[in-house]
Amino acid sequence: MFRVGTGFDVHAFEPGNKIYLCGVEIPFDKSLAGHSDADVALHALTDAILGALALGDIGLHFPDTDEKWKKADSVIFLNWSIKRAKQRNFRLSNIDLTIICEKPKINSFREQLIGNLSKICSLESDKINVKATTTERLGFTGREEGIASICSVLLYETS
Repeated sequence: MFRVGTGFDVHAFEPGNKIYLCGVEIPFDKSLAGHSDADVALHALTDAILGALALGDIGLHFPDTDEKWKKADSVIFLNWSIKRAKQRNFRLSNIDLTIICEKPKINSFREQLIGNLSKICSLESDKINVKATTTERLGFTGREEGIASICSVLLYETS
């Protein structure tokens, strides 16, 4: 049996000097606002896994009203969703992740992002795609007000 999931997340910029994408710290002249570390890429991936498992979304399990998750490392959320998949006898087959922003330019970090996702998810790097796009200066990402990310995953049953 196979299951497909899609996740989407958005975070606005705030004053700062770095952002986190795929668990990787990226120097930048802004930060992303959020209750946790605001890793928009890991949030979309976590939601994609939860969607494939029909387990709701990240906000259901890690609400921003709970101080326990304030400034939390988003790898915690991703690991939790991967554990839920394993408990249900599912494993990740592949990840297709798109990061949507004008800046920072993502392609120079692409291999590092894939490498970190490979390590976190215990998945070969040739089964992980990370790509970046802009919105041609349209909308909030085009105005450089934040970053969006969308992710699709395929899970397969192991027994």
